[in-house]
Amino acid sequence: MKTYKVIFHVDELDKWKLLLKNVSNLLDAIDVNEYSIEVLANSEAVKFYDSNFNSDISVIENLNSNGVKFVACNNALIANKIKKEDLNYFIEVVPVGILELVIKQSEGYAYIKP
Repeated sequence: MKTYKVIFHVDELDKWKLLLKNVSNLLDAIDVNEYSIEVLANSEAVKFYDSNFNSDISVIENLNSNGVKFVACNNALIANKIKKEDLNYFIEVVPVGILELVIKQSEGYAYIKP
């Protein structure tokens, strides 16, 4: 069975709605149980993960419960003065977001940026 591997990249706050719709549409369209989907936020987009900023996280919680991994760039968190403890509980932090993109693409992940 084929495994789909995709990394979505968001670096603008106003792109989150589109990105989340793209992720939801992908999950609806693929008829397999084998997939690895990651959403990487860097730059100002990490603010969306801040539990003090985003009061309605039900969409990303639902996607996470369906196996979608959400990742934040630590450099962007520092630049935006966001503490790791203010992130929603399921957000993983990577040291450098751009390096995460390079690694995932070298592992065969498709890159999508809305």
